[in-house]
Amino acid sequence: MVDEFAAVVLAGGSSRRLGGVDKLALSTGGRTLLAHTALAVRDADPVVVVGPRRPVPVPVRWAREDPPGSGPLAGLHAGLEEVPFERGLVAVLAADHPGLSAGTVARLRAAAAESGAVQWLLGVWPVDVLRAAMPEQVRDRPVRALFGALHPAHVPAVGAEAADVDTPQDLHRLG
Repeated sequence: MVDEFAAVVLAGGSSRRLGGVDKLALSTGGRTLLAHTALAVRDADPVVVVGPRRPVPVPVRWAREDPPGSGPLAGLHAGLEEVPFERGLVAVLAADHPGLSAGTVARLRAAAAESGAVQWLLGVWPVDVLRAAMPEQVRDRPVRALFGALHPAHVPAVGAEAADVDTPQDLHRLG
Protein backbone atom coordinates (compact mmCIF):
# COMPACT_ATOMS: atom_id res chain seq x y z
CA MET A 1 0.00 0.00 0.00
CA VAL A 2 1.32 3.41 -0.97
CA ASP A 3 0.72 5.91 1.81
CA GLU A 4 2.17 9.13 0.42
CA PHE A 5 -0.08 10.88 -2.06
CA ALA A 6 0.24 14.35 -3.57
CA ALA A 7 -1.53 16.18 -6.37
CA VAL A 8 -0.21 18.56 -9.03
CA VAL A 9 -3.03 20.56 -10.58
CA LEU A 10 -2.09 22.33 -13.81
CA ALA A 11 -3.92 25.66 -13.74
CA GLY A 12 -1.98 27.80 -16.20
CA GLY A 13 -2.64 28.39 -19.85
CA SER A 14 -4.04 31.26 -21.82
CA SER A 15 -7.53 29.92 -22.63
CA ARG A 16 -7.14 30.97 -26.27
CA ARG A 17 -10.18 28.96 -27.39
CA LEU A 18 -12.25 30.82 -24.79
CA GLY A 19 -11.08 34.23 -25.95
CA GLY A 20 -8.52 34.60 -23.16
CA VAL A 21 -10.99 34.61 -20.24
CA ASP A 22 -9.82 32.93 -17.05
CA LYS A 23 -11.24 29.52 -17.88
CA LEU A 24 -10.64 28.09 -14.43
CA ALA A 25 -12.70 30.84 -12.81
CA LEU A 26 -15.73 29.81 -14.89
CA SER A 27 -18.46 28.17 -12.88
CA THR A 28 -20.42 25.00 -13.46
CA GLY A 29 -22.55 23.23 -10.88
CA GLY A 30 -22.01 26.12 -8.45
CA ARG A 31 -18.19 25.77 -8.40
CA THR A 32 -15.33 27.06 -10.48
CA LEU A 33 -13.51 24.58 -12.68
CA LEU A 34 -10.46 24.90 -10.42
CA ALA A 35 -12.58 24.27 -7.31
CA HIS A 36 -13.97 21.04 -8.80
CA THR A 37 -10.44 19.73 -9.35
CA ALA A 38 -9.07 20.91 -6.00
CA LEU A 39 -11.94 19.26 -4.13
CA ALA A 40 -11.40 15.97 -5.96
CA VAL A 41 -7.86 15.77 -4.52
CA ARG A 42 -8.44 17.41 -1.15
CA ASP A 43 -7.05 14.31 0.59
CA ALA A 44 -3.67 14.69 -1.14
CA ASP A 45 -0.78 16.14 0.83
CA PRO A 46 0.28 18.45 -0.63
CA VAL A 47 -2.09 19.73 -3.28
CA VAL A 48 0.11 21.84 -5.56
CA VAL A 49 -1.62 24.21 -7.96
CA VAL A 50 0.61 25.44 -10.78
CA GLY A 51 -0.65 28.72 -12.15
CA PRO A 52 -1.71 32.17 -11.02
CA ARG A 53 -3.25 32.38 -7.56
CA ARG A 54 -7.02 32.16 -7.47
CA PRO A 55 -9.55 31.36 -4.75
CA VAL A 56 -9.70 27.63 -3.93
CA PRO A 57 -11.82 25.83 -1.32
CA VAL A 58 -8.97 23.72 0.11
CA PRO A 59 -5.43 24.50 1.34
CA VAL A 60 -2.91 24.34 -1.52
CA ARG A 61 0.71 25.13 -2.30
CA TRP A 62 1.19 27.47 -5.23
CA ALA A 63 3.85 27.08 -7.90
CA ARG A 64 4.60 28.64 -11.29
CA GLU A 65 6.30 27.26 -14.34
CA ASP A 66 9.40 29.15 -15.44
CA PRO A 67 8.69 31.27 -17.33
CA PRO A 68 4.92 31.53 -16.76
CA GLY A 69 3.03 30.29 -19.80
CA SER A 70 5.75 27.88 -20.94
CA GLY A 71 3.41 24.91 -21.13
CA PRO A 72 2.05 21.97 -19.16
CA LEU A 73 5.30 20.01 -19.06
CA ALA A 74 7.05 23.00 -17.49
CA GLY A 75 4.09 23.29 -15.12
CA LEU A 76 4.37 19.66 -14.10
CA HIS A 77 8.10 20.09 -13.55
CA ALA A 78 7.43 23.07 -11.24
CA GLY A 79 4.70 21.17 -9.42
CA LEU A 80 6.88 18.13 -8.81
CA GLU A 81 9.46 20.43 -7.19
CA GLU A 82 6.87 21.04 -4.45
CA VAL A 83 6.23 17.34 -3.75
CA PRO A 84 8.32 16.58 -0.64
CA PHE A 85 8.66 12.80 -0.94
CA GLU A 86 10.66 10.52 -3.22
CA ARG A 87 8.31 7.53 -3.29
CA GLY A 88 4.55 7.56 -3.39
CA LEU A 89 1.87 8.59 -5.84
CA VAL A 90 1.06 11.92 -7.41
CA ALA A 91 -2.13 12.86 -9.21
CA VAL A 92 -1.39 14.93 -12.32
CA LEU A 93 -4.50 16.79 -13.33
CA ALA A 94 -5.46 19.51 -15.74
CA ALA A 95 -7.79 21.80 -13.80
CA ASP A 96 -10.54 21.91 -16.41
CA HIS A 97 -12.36 18.65 -15.71
CA PRO A 98 -15.52 19.55 -13.76
CA GLY A 99 -16.73 15.94 -13.77
CA LEU A 100 -13.68 14.79 -11.83
CA SER A 101 -14.47 13.51 -8.34
CA ALA A 102 -12.73 11.99 -5.34
CA GLY A 103 -14.09 8.65 -6.58
CA THR A 104 -12.35 9.15 -9.93
CA VAL A 105 -9.08 9.86 -8.14
CA ALA A 106 -9.53 6.80 -5.91
CA ARG A 107 -9.93 4.57 -8.98
CA LEU A 108 -6.87 6.13 -10.59
CA ARG A 109 -4.84 5.65 -7.40
CA ALA A 110 -5.82 1.99 -7.23
CA ALA A 111 -4.81 1.48 -10.87
CA ALA A 112 -1.50 3.31 -10.36
CA ALA A 113 -0.68 1.25 -7.28
CA GLU A 114 -1.17 -1.90 -9.35
CA SER A 115 0.31 -0.95 -12.71
CA GLY A 116 2.52 2.08 -12.15
CA ALA A 117 0.67 4.67 -14.26
CA VAL A 118 -2.62 5.80 -15.72
CA GLN A 119 -3.63 8.67 -18.06
CA TRP A 120 -1.52 11.76 -18.93
CA LEU A 121 -3.22 14.87 -17.51
CA LEU A 122 -5.94 13.05 -15.67
CA GLY A 123 -3.98 10.40 -13.89
CA VAL A 124 -2.04 9.19 -10.90
CA TRP A 125 1.62 8.27 -11.26
CA PRO A 126 4.49 7.12 -9.06
CA VAL A 127 6.36 10.34 -8.30
CA ASP A 128 9.77 8.72 -8.70
CA VAL A 129 8.85 7.50 -12.20
CA LEU A 130 7.83 11.01 -13.27
CA ARG A 131 10.97 12.59 -11.86
CA ALA A 132 13.21 9.98 -13.52
CA ALA A 133 11.52 10.46 -16.92
CA MET A 134 11.41 14.29 -16.81
CA PRO A 135 13.40 15.70 -19.73
CA GLU A 136 16.06 18.28 -18.97
CA GLN A 137 14.40 20.86 -21.22
CA VAL A 138 10.72 21.37 -20.36
CA ARG A 139 9.92 24.84 -21.66
CA ASP A 140 7.35 24.85 -24.49
CA ARG A 141 7.52 21.06 -24.89
CA PRO A 142 4.45 18.83 -25.10
CA VAL A 143 3.60 16.56 -22.18
CA ARG A 144 4.07 13.57 -24.44
CA ALA A 145 7.82 14.35 -24.16
CA LEU A 146 7.48 12.92 -20.65
CA PHE A 147 4.50 10.62 -20.72
CA GLY A 148 4.91 9.09 -24.18
CA ALA A 149 7.42 6.51 -23.01
CA LEU A 150 5.73 5.61 -19.72
CA HIS A 151 3.10 3.13 -20.97
CA PRO A 152 0.04 4.29 -19.04
CA ALA A 153 -2.64 1.89 -17.92
CA HIS A 154 -5.96 3.27 -19.12
CA VAL A 155 -8.82 3.51 -16.64
CA PRO A 156 -12.20 3.90 -18.33
CA ALA A 157 -13.96 7.15 -17.51
CA VAL A 158 -17.39 7.06 -15.91
CA GLY A 159 -19.84 9.60 -17.27
CA ALA A 160 -18.32 13.01 -17.91
CA GLU A 161 -15.48 12.78 -15.36
CA ALA A 162 -12.80 13.03 -18.08
CA ALA A 163 -14.55 15.74 -20.14
CA ASP A 164 -12.59 18.98 -20.21
CA VAL A 165 -13.57 22.56 -20.95
CA ASP A 166 -11.87 24.28 -23.88
CA THR A 167 -14.73 26.19 -25.48
CA PRO A 168 -17.93 27.94 -24.34
CA GLN A 169 -19.86 25.02 -25.83
CA ASP A 170 -17.95 22.58 -23.60
CA LEU A 171 -18.86 24.57 -20.51
CA HIS A 172 -22.51 24.76 -21.55
CA ARG A 173 -22.63 21.01 -22.29
CA LEU A 174 -21.17 20.15 -18.87
CA GLY A 175 -23.13 22.74 -16.88
